Amino acid sequence: MFTGIIEAVGTLEQREARGGDARLRIAVGNLPFADPALGESIAVNGTCLTVVAHGAGHFEADASNETLALTTLGALAEGAPVNLERAMRASDRLGGHLVSGHVDGIGRVLAVSDDGRAQRWCFQAPVALMKYIAQKGSICVDGVSLTVNAVAGDTFDVALVPHTVANTAFAATTVGDSVNLEIDLVARYVERLLQDR
Repeated sequence: MFTGIIEAVGTLEQREARGGDARLRIAVGNLPFADPALGESIAVNGTCLTVVAHGAGHFEADASNETLALTTLGALAEGAPVNLERAMRASDRLGGHLVSGHVDGIGRVLAVSDDGRAQRWCFQAPVALMKYIAQKGSICVDGVSLTVNAVAGDTFDVALVPHTVANTAFAATTVGDSVNLEIDLVARYVERLLQDR
């Protein structure tokens, strides 16, 4: 589990084809990484990956065809910045919201505009996900926990404060870019419970 509070911006250093899928090498930037463990989970742009190797300032993770096809990691260019968060511990603060690292779909940045010192970002989401996105609810975009400000048709808006833009990969994200979306876990489970009634 994760919180959607980004700990560092890293870089996709290398993508190596392996037996039909890929191994990704991620430079960790300033991620607290003094005690990495094989098998631990790290969210990369909101996608939960398992550490299979690590060294000074980097880790490697295998990405299955499912992950490459259903997230932005399949098309991410080497050298691209990525949001990083290590899995939360039971003693951690839950500063964002509960995030599983299981991407539900790929969205797209439609517009970015100034809103005071903040920025208003508008995203297009797959139509099938829109029923889970609620005004003032939570959504995870590229691993970042955000509050939904408005919903209309197949779009939703969020506000990014200067700290978020400066300390995440959003600083390098532009209109037209694809983003990973994870809906709020609560919405998913409520729907499932109601289906069985």
